[in-house]
Amino acid sequence: MTATIHKIGGHQVPSLDPILKLVAPGMNKVNAVILDRMQSEIPLIPELAGHLIAGGGKRMRPMLTLACAQLLNYPGDRHHKLAAAVEFIHTATLLHDDVVDEAPERRGFLSVYALWKTKASVLAGDYLLAKGLLLSLENKDFRVLELLSDAVRRMSEGELLQLEKSSLLNITEEDYFSIISNKTASLLASACAAGAYTVNQDEKQVDLLRQFGENTGIAFQIKDDLFDYGTDDVGKPTGNDIREKKLTLPLIFTLKSVPKETRRFLLYTIK
Repeated sequence: MTATIHKIGGHQVPSLDPILKLVAPGMNKVNAVILDRMQSEIPLIPELAGHLIAGGGKRMRPMLTLACAQLLNYPGDRHHKLAAAVEFIHTATLLHDDVVDEAPERRGFLSVYALWKTKASVLAGDYLLAKGLLLSLENKDFRVLELLSDAVRRMSEGELLQLEKSSLLNITEEDYFSIISNKTASLLASACAAGAYTVNQDEKQVDLLRQFGENTGIAFQIKDDLFDYGTDDVGKPTGNDIREKKLTLPLIFTLKSVPKETRRFLLYTIK
């Protein structure tokens, strides 16, 4: 698979195009599962679903589930439901994140929080979380349910640790890696492990792909945090972490390396 290079902010970066082409047929089936499972007699649920789907996103997590299954030459279709389950869980966390952050936008669209407010956002997130976990059980994939449930636990722990540390502004590099491992990397790790487990129940092989997903998630979050200190041409809003008092790796390194007087000034400014 040949890497494609795109430019962001004047820098050359690898593109997702090769993996998109690889899993495109499978992703069409995943999207069909998502649309089907978001139908409900309660009109607000498909309305919310339509808004979330229109918001797009790279759908990197379900893509990794499909790619790991294809890597091991899986011939069936169970992985489509598992990939949809991963996307439901991810979307649920985004809905809850927008409430916590009081975010008016998500990927350039008005967020569900902005349009339907707190109650609908929280309840829709709970609904999607339940849908995702139930989907993983449709083929009696209890091990996959365990993998995804553990990711949900870790994501919650990461959010709570970040909330605690942000209020005190005393985050260390060790804290930072614990937060991003739990908040971001855990679901990518479980997404990869779920795809692998569909094909091969050899725990060693499953764990190798789980580790790949974990490391990918950590690298992804570090790069995302660096973008927050970039210019406007990185393709996303910048400066949000500072506004939300989130101390990420660039600022942690800065606070460690500057004189005490400068450190006090920076912390005072953030407060």
